[in-house]
Amino acid sequence: MYIQQAQPPLQTGRVNRYFSWGLYSHIFKNNDYEPVKDLKDLVQSTGSTTTVQALTILVNLCDNQTILESLASDEKLVEYVANQVCNTRQKHADLFCIFLANLAKRDQITAIFKMKFTPPKVPEGVDPKDLEPPAFETGANIMDCLLDCFVRGSDRSFNKFANFDYLAYFFADLSRFKQGRDYFITLRDDGYPITKLLVFTEIESKIRRTGVASTIKNCLFDIPFHEKFIFDDSINLLPYILLPLADGSDEIPEDEMFELPDELQFLSEDKKRDSDNTILATYVECLLLLSTTKKIRSHLRDKSVYSIIRALHKGLEVDEVQDPCERLVQVLMRDDHENIEDIHKIKEVDEDEEEDDDDIIEVL
Repeated sequence: MYIQQAQPPLQTGRVNRYFSWGLYSHIFKNNDYEPVKDLKDLVQSTGSTTTVQALTILVNLCDNQTILESLASDEKLVEYVANQVCNTRQKHADLFCIFLANLAKRDQITAIFKMKFTPPKVPEGVDPKDLEPPAFETGANIMDCLLDCFVRGSDRSFNKFANFDYLAYFFADLSRFKQGRDYFITLRDDGYPITKLLVFTEIESKIRRTGVASTIKNCLFDIPFHEKFIFDDSINLLPYILLPLADGSDEIPEDEMFELPDELQFLSEDKKRDSDNTILATYVECLLLLSTTKKIRSHLRDKSVYSIIRALHKGLEVDEVQDPCERLVQVLMRDDHENIEDIHKIKEVDEDEEEDDDDIIEVL
């Protein structure tokens, strides 16, 4: 099992209007990357066209690890980008989200936890009274602001120019770091931040679903928090993991159906499992992580998780999904060999295999 990165550095095809990468990308290395420094200044300019062009180029340059390192190390730049995402007047907020998601590929992004929200400057010649007040208070924790943008902005009601979908990738990569996981699973006045992401496990946007799934999986690497995830009603994680795996057409015996979490019982025929195999595999891996301790393995059995996995394995003959399903079945059944006949026709269990409760297998 491994910490999950959401995506490789994102790119935008719009850059092709300015130059061909294969022929001209080397020019940004001239004079100790002086052109990159100029682009950073241009991103913070007042001209909308100049900003979007410079920002587009920087987004694409993030594929170069040396350049990405220098960008992510610039705390003033990171803070500016995060604040632009939170600026409801920013027409290119989604592009800033993509840039921020790319910066999260480097360890230096953890500096964002000490950053604060700064209200946008009032344009010259504009009376502040004519503008909507800033969405957040000066000095607010910028991470809280970004999470709020993500939650409130999915329908463009927060900023009509943006849907903030790419913040899902930002959260996923941020959760690769201990500080990131701690942020999502630390109780605050309004609850656990991770709970604000759970409602997006079945949203239409594939970008959101992918990033949220990766964030959940990464947070599950903190084993001591597993019981809080499962048994705290304010989180109630299990249904959010199982619902993307379930399909209304799955044939589940009635006795097993009544053992499922309430949210999974008697799904309508039009309920479909997630269409993306990578997302499905991620959620099965989430269940594998939760199976690390005997107490939660027992709970997963009691909640008939196996019936969902059996139906998924039968309905989707794809190695990417079937392989983790088979591993999960082995884990769930290994303590109860006397009750197994044929492991329900998925895979034979090696009865000699034993693992400690707290072991997590990592793929290097």
